[in-house]
Amino acid sequence: MDNGMNVILFEKMPEGDLQIIEERVWSMNMITALEHVNYIVVGGREFEAVEGRLNVDEGKLELLLVPMRTEG
Repeated sequence: MDNGMNVILFEKMPEGDLQIIEERVWSMNMITALEHVNYIVVGGREFEAVEGRLNVDEGKLELLLVPMRTEG
């Protein structure tokens, strides 16, 4: 049975700091979909996925996201 993988989403702030948006288990289908997408919507906000890192020590996939500008 597929238990998925723990994924941590980090937002790169304008000052350069990283802030955790969320951490949750993703199915392997969602992780596989990352091969085909550049943008991720979380909490109603759209982000560009700019980098990914597999943290083998912790068994987690870490994604670095940059918020998309919204015209308002």
